[in-house]
Amino acid sequence: MQRLVAILTFLAALAFAAAPFLTQGFNGFDPQAFPVPQEDPPVQPAGYAFAIWGLIYAWLVAATGFGVFARLDEPDWQPQRPWLLLALAVGAAWLPVANLSPIAATVMIWVMLGATLKAMFLAGDMDRWWQLSPVAIFAGWLTAAANVSVGLLLGGYGLLPETPAALVALALALIIALVVQYRLHRAPLYGITVIWALVGIIVANSQPLNIAVAGLALIGIFAILALRGTDTE
Repeated sequence: MQRLVAILTFLAALAFAAAPFLTQGFNGFDPQAFPVPQEDPPVQPAGYAFAIWGLIYAWLVAATGFGVFARLDEPDWQPQRPWLLLALAVGAAWLPVANLSPIAATVMIWVMLGATLKAMFLAGDMDRWWQLSPVAIFAGWLTAAANVSVGLLLGGYGLLPETPAALVALALALIIALVVQYRLHRAPLYGITVIWALVGIIVANSQPLNIAVAGLALIGIFAILALRGTDTE
């Protein structure tokens, strides 16, 4: 069974990485998919920040492949795999759903986030760059992306104006990020990836300047860096 899970995890990573080529891709939710169109929402990072998906796809495929071909029966790798399999399987189906329903896509990305965080915490101590690091980057980006989706829903369905919606989503993302990074110091790439997303939000809100959103993102960066500065591991 453990061997089967390892192989399925590798196949799910391949399917996840192939999804952008097998679907119409995803450039953000259609602004018109919301009752209140989200043309330039302040919660969304600048477009360049999404380039990190290339690194995530490649590293997850390489890491899960390494797990199959070099660590198939290694006990240290086994606890993480079922949760990563769940995250990747949901991720492989996410793009077609995201192009149809922001609400369903938001539910799915929160499932992905929860499963990926669990996988990150269960990662073993050996082969850190293969077992822990790619999952940490994946979890860091999902922490941002899941809360961006929340901000878009809050603004897009008229529950809050766009800037307050962004602030609520950012605050939630920072709470999750700080708690996770505090509890798992051995995954610095998690916090670094969240910072990457926060910088993208600052860039997106620089012209015209949305001082509330950019300022909260900047505070978040300093908070993560300060937490990392306490790391003694």
